[in-house]
Amino acid sequence: MGNKNKTISFRVNEDAFETLREIAEQRDISLSAVFRDYVQTLVAHDGQVKVVPEHEIDESPSSSPESFPPKVEVPKSFIREHERLELEAEHLREQLDEYKRYVTKLSQQLEEQEAEDVIQLEDLDGEREEEPFRLG
Repeated sequence: MGNKNKTISFRVNEDAFETLREIAEQRDISLSAVFRDYVQTLVAHDGQVKVVPEHEIDESPSSSPESFPPKVEVPKSFIREHERLELEAEHLREQLDEYKRYVTKLSQQLEEQEAEDVIQLEDLDGEREEEPFRLG
């Protein structure tokens, strides 16, 4: 069975609903996406998610001045090399598929030829009407 999306429905009071809507607007996502993000985080961390108010995050000594999520600059040469390797991998997969088809075709031809090329020894004996050779 495949993964099917399921619908979860529950009720919240009007104030909580409006707050959730504001959060979604701030993040420029849908209200459903807010819940999906939360559920994915909850599942990914085996239910061990702690909600911390923003002002406590800002006061935390472990927090860095960088924005969240962290951003990393990657050199263009790395990106180009990655893209080149992806294209090469795709090409190699295509070649592998082509070789597999070719091997399958050759195997089928070999099976057909083996069926035709089998010569029974009894058939050879029946064709020969000459006298057997004697040694000595």
